[in-house]
Amino acid sequence: MSRVRFAPSPTGSLHVGNALSAVINRREGDWMLLRIDDTDAARNVPGGEEALLSDLEWLGLAWDEGPVRQSERQDLYRAAAARLGGDRFGRTTLLREDGTATYHLASVVDDAEFGITHVYRGNDHRPNEDLHRRLHEALGTAPPEYIHHGLILGEDGKKLSKRMEGSTVASLRELGFPAEAVRRYLDELGIPRHDVHYDLPRLRRLSVEAIETLTDEELAERAGIPLSAVPVARGARDLREARDYAAQVLEAPLPRLSDSPETLERFKELTVAEPRAVVRELKAVGGDLHALRVALTGRDRGPELAAILAALSREEALRRVDQALQHTHS
Repeated sequence: MSRVRFAPSPTGSLHVGNALSAVINRREGDWMLLRIDDTDAARNVPGGEEALLSDLEWLGLAWDEGPVRQSERQDLYRAAAARLGGDRFGRTTLLREDGTATYHLASVVDDAEFGITHVYRGNDHRPNEDLHRRLHEALGTAPPEYIHHGLILGEDGKKLSKRMEGSTVASLRELGFPAEAVRRYLDELGIPRHDVHYDLPRLRRLSVEAIETLTDEELAERAGIPLSAVPVARGARDLREARDYAAQVLEAPLPRLSDSPETLERFKELTVAEPRAVVRELKAVGGDLHALRVALTGRDRGPELAAILAALSREEALRRVDQALQHTHS
């Protein structure tokens, strides 16, 4: 049985590169430890642990034990340092001046203590492998198998900054990407041997597919909209856009002058009720569909006109059209 660990530092929302490591470890490991590498107090952020736990849960990543905080295990590390002969191992500092363990010592001790068999981590950790193997050897413990994967880079081929759009799990959530789309994107990367460029367009396509698979009830809950507004939200590319589309039918627009009042008059005369039939009829007589959209929503673009008509009652649609006509004629 493979035992793995995911060991983020509590520095806030997970970087997508860290999220990739989490997904790989969960997929490849039979048992997973969640370890919080918080020995460097200067890097820890208030609420950082809560943020990353929230990210993992949002991505649907469960762990079998933890969270285990390294800050609560300092006695173990100090005992290991004593067995190694003091505060240093060659040129490597094991214990800081305040007696707290550095990353290298704490990581090796914990991997041994929890019987970790495989460590999946980014290529940026590759230089640590030799040191960690030597520390295990000196402590008389068995080193895990180290598997290093490529990093997720920005479009410019440089390290993906946390300030870049969509670079953290929290920012992806705020941008309206469904969790299923983010998880599928990370799963598709597998265990990349080389660095990969962050593909936001691919993520957007996966977002559209994820929204299409949601039931009406799920879409309403995820977007925070009433069930009645789901027809317009169906064409959205993300949950934020779904909320915006819903607002177009839920909130009566401020009236705007109409460029085509004759189209609005024709709309009032139509006896057909089925939304697509209404659109077809207006097209057949050369109606200005944009003018009807503006009258109904106050916006120049948005969801399909037929979807807007499906979400609005006939009475509300006529009320908005009458309001636009009154504003135009006054």
